Amino acid sequence: MNASAPHSSVKTPVSAASERVAEYLRVAILSGAIGPGERIRQEDIAERFGTSRLPVREALRMLDAEGLTDTQSNKGSRVPFLGAHEVDVVYRMREALEPLALAESISLLDVDTLAQLTDIQEQIEHNARTSADVQRFLELDRTFHLATYSACTVEPLASTVVRLWNTSQHYRRAYVELSGAERMWIVNAEHRLILDAIERRDADDAVNTLRGHIRRTRVELAGHPEIFRPDH
Repeated sequence: MNASAPHSSVKTPVSAASERVAEYLRVAILSGAIGPGERIRQEDIAERFGTSRLPVREALRMLDAEGLTDTQSNKGSRVPFLGAHEVDVVYRMREALEPLALAESISLLDVDTLAQLTDIQEQIEHNARTSADVQRFLELDRTFHLATYSACTVEPLASTVVRLWNTSQHYRRAYVELSGAERMWIVNAEHRLILDAIERRDADDAVNTLRGHIRRTRVELAGHPEIFRPDH
């Protein structure tokens, strides 16, 4: 590397456009607006943003790496649709890796993050008491759990956890819709147990509760094969 060469943090027009496209698609996929199995047409996205296809291709490469899209030569890009066995494996991976990420993170979480976690959980409970908005819960739940792992800096563990969350988003939504508002108290109780263990810096308690929290979703999903039909 030439030591005299300046390092620029200014984004090129293409990379800036790619990030805008990626964020639009990321939000659409995580919200369910673009569902599993749906094709993403590069020409349609390019037209929507008034760009060439190059920024769209770059955006899709980013989303492929995040587990949100699957792009294949001559087949284009789609949101992955997983079968029952694939979802079971993804959740078993989550059961193994998320407790590890939490154990790595727990002693390093600062006071501000603990306050943030408490606030997020209060918002989750408020949502359950009032609107029971599924999409709002999914957003808050994701923020809560990923914040508990936020002090884990070990790669590829940290990025793999986020990828698994992205991959299982559709199935988390299905689980919440199946469970209904009347069972939200279980989720909130487990969140409170995890939060209490984090505040006490008790990694064993936090990890054990989290593992059961994830397992319960996996077991519930396994009992509903209709979720894994393409027309669901």
